[in-house]
Amino acid sequence: MMERGDVQRWLDDYVAAWKSYDREAIGALFAEDCEYSYRPHGDTVRGRDAIVRSWLDDDPDKPGTYDASYAPFAVDGDAAVAVGTSSYTERETVYDNCYLLRFDADGRCSEFTEFFMKRPSQ
Repeated sequence: MMERGDVQRWLDDYVAAWKSYDREAIGALFAEDCEYSYRPHGDTVRGRDAIVRSWLDDDPDKPGTYDASYAPFAVDGDAAVAVGTSSYTERETVYDNCYLLRFDADGRCSEFTEFFMKRPSQ
């Protein structure tokens, strides 16, 4: 069972892994058989190794050009909803994000679905 603090630590580790593009840090976030969807109706990446490859091989963001902050919105047992923002300085773009998460008994993510919306220009 995940508590709010457990989910916040996972989210903080998620941001740190994204910023570092460290293969081990990325892999530590996800269960061996995790299903990861960048969009709710898009292709699903299956398996930890495939998720790590997708982070590293699918046009990664240039270091130092982005930041993010996420927080748990709701936590129920092994499921959580998180909300936050992803900001890209070179593109002057901010996305509002919502993550649907499910965790295994070891606190690794076993299901990840991302919803995001680009904020209108101001």
